[in-house]
Amino acid sequence: MNIINIFDSILFALMLFSVLYLLLFAIASLKKRKIHYPETENKLKYVILFPAYKEDKVIVSSVTSFLAQEYPKSHFDIVVISDQLKDETNEELSQLPVDLLFANYKDSTKAKALIFALDNLSKDDYDAVVIIDADNTVSPNFLNEINKAFSFGIRALQVHRIAKDPETDMAILDAASEEINNSFFRRGHIRIGLSSALSGSGMAFEYKWFKKNIKNISSVGEDKELELQLLRQGIYVDYLEDVFAYDQKVQNQQVFYNQRRRWMASQYENLIRGMKYISEALTTGNIDLCNKLIQWAMLPRLILLGSIFVVAVLFLFINIFWAIKWWILLMLMCLSLAIAIPDEMVNERLIKILRKLPKLFILMVINLFRMKGAKKKFIHTEH
Repeated sequence: MNIINIFDSILFALMLFSVLYLLLFAIASLKKRKIHYPETENKLKYVILFPAYKEDKVIVSSVTSFLAQEYPKSHFDIVVISDQLKDETNEELSQLPVDLLFANYKDSTKAKALIFALDNLSKDDYDAVVIIDADNTVSPNFLNEINKAFSFGIRALQVHRIAKDPETDMAILDAASEEINNSFFRRGHIRIGLSSALSGSGMAFEYKWFKKNIKNISSVGEDKELELQLLRQGIYVDYLEDVFAYDQKVQNQQVFYNQRRRWMASQYENLIRGMKYISEALTTGNIDLCNKLIQWAMLPRLILLGSIFVVAVLFLFINIFWAIKWWILLMLMCLSLAIAIPDEMVNERLIKILRKLPKLFILMVINLFRMKGAKKKFIHTEH
C-alpha cells in the first residue's frame, strides 16, 4: 500500500500542477483586452506565403479570398508554393496576380516549402512575411490590422484561427479544441504578459528575422521550432484575437488521429530540443522560454482529462478517501475547459458529440506510442 500511496502522491502532484496551470490561463483569458494598436499611415511591405501540398480543392479559393485585401496592392505580394498540385490547378493559379513557384525538393514539409520560397523570391525588400495555410481564408482588413501591429514595433504575431463552417461531428470537436487552446495558450498568455503560442498558419514575422531563422528548421513542426527560436532570442509573440484566419477543420477520426500524432511528435521533439536551454533560461530570467518548456512537458488536454477520470474511478476500488481528491481534480479540469470554451460554441449538438471523447482518448493514448515516424515524415491533413 505504501508503494501505491507514493505513486498516488507523485501522479496527483504532477496532474494537479497541469490542471492549475490550465485553470490559471483560462481565468486570465476572461480579462478584457484594453490595448489596441493605433491607426497608422505607415504602409509596410508584406510577402504572403501559401504552401500548397496536394491542396487542389482549396488553394484557388483561398488565394482569391486574400486578393480582396483593402491593403494597397503595391505593398504586398502573394507567393504560392505548388507542391504536387494538378496541372489544371496550376493553370488557374497562373491566371491570378500571384507568384507561382514549383517545388523541386523531396520529402515535402511546410518548412521546406517556406525555405524554398524565400530562396526564390523575385524581390527582397519586404518588411514582414505572413504564413497562410492553403485552406485558410481571411477578411479584407487582415493586412491592415497586422500592419498596425508591425508599425508599432511587434516582430512576431499570431492571428485568431477560427473554424470555417464546421459541419461534421469531428469538425465541431476540432473547432472547440482550437478555441480552448486559444484561451489557454494565446489569449490567456498575453493577458498576463507572456508570449502567445503559434498555430502553424495565420502567423506573421519580421522578414529579415524569418529569412535568417527559417533555415534552421528541420522538423515537420515548424511552428514549434520557430517558437523556440523566438523565445530564446527574447522576441515577444503577440496574439491578435480580433483578426481572423478561417481554417477548415478535420472531417473524420482518421484525419484527427493523424493530425494529433504529428502535433504530439512535434511537441515532444521540441521539448527535448529545448531542454538544453533550461539553465540559459533560468540564468537570464527568460520566463517566456521556461513557460514554453513547461507547457510542452504537459500531457495533451484530452489525455490529461481522460487519465484523471480513469485514475479517479480506479481509486474508488482501492481507497475511496484517496479517490476524493481525484474527483475534485477532475471537477477543476472540467471547470478550466468550461471557462476556456466560448459560450457561443456550447449547444445541444456539441454536448451530444462529447460522447466521442472516450474513443478519441484511446486514440490519443495510442498516439503516444506511435510518434517516432511522425517526427520526420510529413503527415498531410486532407481537405
